[in-house]
Amino acid sequence: MSFDWDYTFSLLWDTDFWMACWTVIELSIASWVIAGLFGFFLALAKQSSHRWLNRLSRVYIWFFRSLPLLVLLVFTYNFPQVLPQSSVVLSNPFYAGLIALILSEAAYMAEIHRGGILSVPVGQYEAGRALGVSYFGIQWHIVIPQAIRIALPTLSNEFVTIVKLTSLVSVISLAEILLVGQRLYTQNFLIFETMVAVAFYYVLIVTVFDKGLVYLDGRLDISKRKHKALVLAPGEQARLEGLREKIRTASGPQEQSQTGPFVLEGRSLCKSYGTLKAVDDVSLAVRPGEVVSIIGPSGSGKTSVIRTLNGLEKLDSGSVILDGRNFLGEFVPGLPAAQSDQILRIGMVFQSFNLFPHRTALENITMAPGFHKLGDRETLRIEALLLLEKVGLLECANKYPHQLSGGQQQRVAIARALAMRPSIMLFDEPTSALDPELVGEVLKVIEQLAAEGITMVIVTHEMHFAFKVSDRILFMDHGRILHDAAPAELLAVKDGRVGEFLRRIEHG
Repeated sequence: MSFDWDYTFSLLWDTDFWMACWTVIELSIASWVIAGLFGFFLALAKQSSHRWLNRLSRVYIWFFRSLPLLVLLVFTYNFPQVLPQSSVVLSNPFYAGLIALILSEAAYMAEIHRGGILSVPVGQYEAGRALGVSYFGIQWHIVIPQAIRIALPTLSNEFVTIVKLTSLVSVISLAEILLVGQRLYTQNFLIFETMVAVAFYYVLIVTVFDKGLVYLDGRLDISKRKHKALVLAPGEQARLEGLREKIRTASGPQEQSQTGPFVLEGRSLCKSYGTLKAVDDVSLAVRPGEVVSIIGPSGSGKTSVIRTLNGLEKLDSGSVILDGRNFLGEFVPGLPAAQSDQILRIGMVFQSFNLFPHRTALENITMAPGFHKLGDRETLRIEALLLLEKVGLLECANKYPHQLSGGQQQRVAIARALAMRPSIMLFDEPTSALDPELVGEVLKVIEQLAAEGITMVIVTHEMHFAFKVSDRILFMDHGRILHDAAPAELLAVKDGRVGEFLRRIEHG
């Protein structure tokens, strides 16, 4: 028996097949989008610290990944026998199939999304927290865009899987491609010829949407984007010059009392990791306009101290007081409680930059002020451009982090922290991740901030810089502050742990 090519080709113009194709497309897109959204919430729930939410998500994912889709389709379509009211929706094969596909695919999508979420570096969360962005704000503005970009190739593959799985919906009499083919070959017995046409329609749908998803993947690939030159909108140049002149008129070191109230106090701070006491009864106080550097050997607790001051590390005991208010840790009687936005008063610069890779330098700076509504969009843009100019990167406003050198990224990170108009700036070894030739450009910016009277606490291994720019230097070892003195006083120490450390630095 010869193959009937004329019959097969005639099916390529068959109206029922094209209507079935449209049904498959509708079903596939709707289930992919809805299951994708539902799956993301399941992924977040599975990562949640709330036990009941975590367990509920795990049970859902386990159950619907274990249940065959064919069984779920039959159960969903016949569910009105158990709950007659559901027949309004489930008696329609399209909606019954859609719901079954969503329930099943959401479990798979959740694991795909979870892989994307886990791939987002922890520093991205910490940067969001340091900027005072809420949990949901961090997810929406920082994590989700990166996680989706990471997971998109796998999500695209899942769409292809969904297209093929729609063939199973024929068991509940939905007129999709396979069912149309089955009806034809039961009439003419041209099974092979009909199934070739069925295969063609499925391949056509997958091919078209695969091209679209590849295009979307390319559009979302930050590494392929070219740098767009900064073009100021009409009026922006005048506003920028006006703000620049206003700052120039008020230029010069800020006159701030060194005997006034403390901007930041840490009282009896303690933090342990297992049996290791990283911070052991540390107390420090920083006056307005003061620059305090924390030095010491690696592992002495410097970074742990600075991370407890803004809540990135939870204190075991002790208190942090910010602008005269209880901020973190144990309550101090007689002091008012901190306001909910108090974290905005602390700027944080990380050693690994922690810029948001999916945002340009300008967008990195404006994101948090915009989230906190510190001004209208245009005002925040002008202020951000001025900050970029301040750190010498105005021409890089539209560049993404991967298009910047390490030194440039750190300068953008400094501008991002300054955009929150903080009372105090914390620097956690801001040059440790930089090549030696890039260190100077970052230190120059910090020196400029010190000259302007900005209050700063700096953890650093750059000894020459620390002794040059600091009003006080704290020397730490084994989680404790051994010395708290002016640079000249500390240099005069020739014996003990401090003298040994300084000699080693000088000769090494």
